[in-house]
Amino acid sequence: MPVEFISATHTTNTTEASGPGRHIGFDVDYTRRFVRALDDGGFDWTLVAYSSASVDAEQLAQFVVNNSERIKPMLAHRPGFVFPTRVAKALATIDQIGRGRLGVHIISGGNDTEQAREGDYLTKAQRYARSEEFITVLRKVWSATEPLSHEGEFYRFDGFATDIKPYHGTIPISVGGSSQEAYRVGGRQGDIFGLWGEPLKETAEQIASVNAIADAAGRPHPRIWVSFRPIVAATDELAWEKAHDILGKVRQTVAAAPKGARFAALGQGRPANVGSQRLLDVAARGELHDRALWTPLVTATNAAGSSTALVGSYETVAKALLDYVDIGCELLSIRGYDPLNDAVDYARYVLPLVRQELAHRAATAAPAVPVAAAG
Repeated sequence: MPVEFISATHTTNTTEASGPGRHIGFDVDYTRRFVRALDDGGFDWTLVAYSSASVDAEQLAQFVVNNSERIKPMLAHRPGFVFPTRVAKALATIDQIGRGRLGVHIISGGNDTEQAREGDYLTKAQRYARSEEFITVLRKVWSATEPLSHEGEFYRFDGFATDIKPYHGTIPISVGGSSQEAYRVGGRQGDIFGLWGEPLKETAEQIASVNAIADAAGRPHPRIWVSFRPIVAATDELAWEKAHDILGKVRQTVAAAPKGARFAALGQGRPANVGSQRLLDVAARGELHDRALWTPLVTATNAAGSSTALVGSYETVAKALLDYVDIGCELLSIRGYDPLNDAVDYARYVLPLVRQELAHRAATAAPAVPVAAAG
C-alpha cells in the first residue's frame, strides 16, 4: 500500500492558537472551502473527529463526501451510543454515496468524564471489550448473505438483514490508542492503527506491540497511522520563529479561557488517557527529539489530543515524516494551527517532497531476483 496523507476536518478556523471567544460549531462555508482545499491539494484522507460537544460526525462525513471528488473521510465513532446494526447501515450508506470513500475510526474512550457526558458509565476495560464486539458485528453485517443473529456480552439481536452493503464489500476499520487494551483490540481487529506522534524509538516500540498482537491472532499487521501538528516555513529559522509565536498564543488561549469554554480544561490535572500521559512524559524528557519533534505545545495544552509538532523548513519536515515511514508508518496525519492555510502549505510544499522521495526510492530499488535464477 502507498504512503497516504491524512488531515482533520475543521468546521471553523478556531484552534488552540486562535484565542478565546472565537466562533465554534459549524461554519458551513469555511468547512466546504477546507474540504475542497484538501481534495485539490492531494490529501488522501481527512479525519472526522468525535466529541460529545462537536458536530455530528456521521452527517459531517457525508458533507465531506458530497463536497469532494477523491478525499476519503475517516469517520470517528464511539461504540455504546448507537446499536451496531444501525451503524453498519449508516456507514455502508455513506460509503455507497462516496463510492468506496469511507473509513471508520473506532474510539473506545480514554476519559470517564467525557464518556459520562453522553451516558456511558462502563469502565475503560469494558469499553475496549465492547469495541471489539462492535467491530465484529459490523463485519458480520457487511458480509452476511442471510439473516444474522448475534448474542454477545454487550449486544444481542435476532434475524437482522440489510440490503445496504459497503461499496467494496467492507470498510477499513481503524483503532487507536496507546494502552495495552488499545494494542489488543487494534492488533486483533484493526486494518489501521492510529498513534499520536512520539519520538521514533517510542513509536517503533508501540508498532512492535501492536504487530505482536496481530501475529498472535494470525492476521496481517495493521497499517500504522501517526499524527503530528507540523509548523513549517521556507527556512528552519522562520519555522522556529513561527513555532514560538504559536506557543505564546496557545498559552494565552489557555490562560484566558473562561470556565466551561472550549479550552478551559487544558492544563488542568493529569489527563486520564494513556496517550496523553505518554506525550507529557516525552515532553518532560526534553523539548526537541529526533530531527524535528517539538514538545512544548504538549505541555501548554496538557496533551489534549495530538499535540506534538514537527518544526522546520518544508524540506526538514518532509525528511522527518520520512523518518516515520522508515519505521513502518504508512499514513501520515498532519494538521496545523491555522487549519486552511496550513493545509494549503502542506499540499504545496510538503506532500510533493515526501512523494518525490518515495517515488525515487521505488524507482531506484534493486529488482527482486527470481527464485529460479537464484544461485
